[in-house]
Amino acid sequence: MRLAFLGDVLGRAGRDAITQHLPALRTSLRLDVVVANGENASHGYGLSPSNADDLFRAGVDVITLGNHAWDRRDMIAHIGQTPRIIRPLNYPQGTPGQGYHLLSLADGRRALVVNVMGRLFMDALDDPFRVTAELLTRYKLGASVQAVIIDIHGEATSEKMAFGHVFDGHASLVVGTHTHVPTADARILSNGTAYQTDAGMCGDYDSVIGMGKTASISRFLKKMPGERPQPAEGEGTMCGVFVETDDKTGLAKSVQPIRVGGLLAQALPA
Repeated sequence: MRLAFLGDVLGRAGRDAITQHLPALRTSLRLDVVVANGENASHGYGLSPSNADDLFRAGVDVITLGNHAWDRRDMIAHIGQTPRIIRPLNYPQGTPGQGYHLLSLADGRRALVVNVMGRLFMDALDDPFRVTAELLTRYKLGASVQAVIIDIHGEATSEKMAFGHVFDGHASLVVGTHTHVPTADARILSNGTAYQTDAGMCGDYDSVIGMGKTASISRFLKKMPGERPQPAEGEGTMCGVFVETDDKTGLAKSVQPIRVGGLLAQALPA
C-alpha cells in the first residue's frame, strides 16, 4: 500500500497548498491512502465542516484532529456525522466522534487510521499508550488490516519517540503532529514501522509556526496578552511523509519526506 500523511494544515495557506499540490501528487505517487491533520485548518483554530469538505475534495481520505478539535462549535455535531474526521482516541468516553476510522479501499484492502494525543505539556487526557494497545487487539496488522497509520498529536518529542517504539511492529506508520516543524528523522524502526517525530505543517513558513510574525513575537517580548495571532497568508508548503508498505505484513518498505511549494527545501519521494 502507498500512503501519504500530511502534517497540520494551517489556515488558508495550508489549505491552498493541499488544493494546489495534492491532486498531482496523488496521481504521480499512485497513493492509496492520504491522511491529513486538520485541527488548524480554519483560521488556525479548529476545523469547519466546509473546510473539511475542501480537504476531502482535494484528495484527503481521513482527517485527524488534536487539542483544537473543539475550537469550532459546528464541528461538535458534524464529527458524529462524518466518520472520516476523527479526534484523539484518548478523549473521555462520551466525547463526540471516534478516535479511529477503518478505511476500505476499492480492491478490498483495509487501512486503520488512529489519532491519539500526548499528555506531556498537553491536556490531561487518558493514557494514549493504553487506549492504542487496546484498539490494536481488535485490528491486527497484516491480518485483519493491511495498514495501520497512527497520528500522535503531541508537544514532547520524547513522548512521541517512546510511542513509536512501543508500537513498532504493530503499525505501518507512527507520525507526530502539533509542533508544525518537520523533523529530519524519517526512518523505519527495528521491527518495521515507519516513523517521523513530526510531519511538519502545511502552511506558510514565513511565520511563527504558521502564525503572523508580529503578534506572535509581541507575546514573547511583552509577556502580555494582546492581539490573537492570525495565520500567515503567504505561499504555503505542503509537508508530510510518504510510506510504501508490504501488503502481506503491513510493515514499511520505505519512508520518505514530502515538502512541496513555499519556502522549505523541496523533497519528493523518488
